[in-house]
Amino acid sequence: MPTDLLHSFLATLQNTVMDVLPIVALIFIFQLVVLRQPMPNLPRVIIGMVYVTLGLSLFLMGLELALFPLGESMARQLTDPVFLFGEEAALLVQVDWSHYYWVYLFAAAIGFSTTVAEPSLIAVAIKASQVSGGAISVNGLRFAVATGVALGISLGSYRIVVGDPLHYYIIGGYILVVIQTQFAPRFIVPLAYDSGGVTTSTVTVPLVTALGLGLAATVPGRNPLMDGFGLIAFASLFPMITVMGYAQLTQCLNRRQEPEEKP
Repeated sequence: MPTDLLHSFLATLQNTVMDVLPIVALIFIFQLVVLRQPMPNLPRVIIGMVYVTLGLSLFLMGLELALFPLGESMARQLTDPVFLFGEEAALLVQVDWSHYYWVYLFAAAIGFSTTVAEPSLIAVAIKASQVSGGAISVNGLRFAVATGVALGISLGSYRIVVGDPLHYYIIGGYILVVIQTQFAPRFIVPLAYDSGGVTTSTVTVPLVTALGLGLAATVPGRNPLMDGFGLIAFASLFPMITVMGYAQLTQCLNRRQEPEEKP
């Protein structure tokens, strides 16, 4: 390992240890002082804590070395006037929001692919299918959530390009969520609300954040601090809409099939 990478890893490892120590201390205090019970499987717990610390350190280094630069680089290349119009036309054409269609497609693709691969979503989908007795499809839930994230990040990228205020979109989205809640099947509502949270996890957040910051840094007239953040809010909001919409659509199709089966 090169010297710079080794120093970076050791610094990251030190910070991770300091972050993990309070959690470990809290667990041990409750186990030994409040519950007054010895820690079960202490050697395995210690080994697990070491794995967690090393894993978090490597993950954080991976974000800095790969995912963040990758997202920013893609945003910069897709918004380059030379890429959009060619070398000669780049100086003559006035850039409009519609010229960034590759950005919207890339944002949707990133949102969909990272969400489908999200470990937390896979775990939640499997548990939801087990608890519901198969009424909730694992892949159906995953694709519904991934579609919501894709739509949300694509719309959020459009917002960055045009510079609209973030709260207009968020308020409008939650109004739609409240309306859907009144008509969606009761069993899907809590799961839909949780689906917005499980998408903002280890795989999705770094790439989406890097995409937003890179986009705000390269689009003329945008400020990374003011405009670059907010994509995660879209990624949390729209899965609620699509999951409830998926349940409503499934319910509607089932109702249409019932009259045909009765005769």
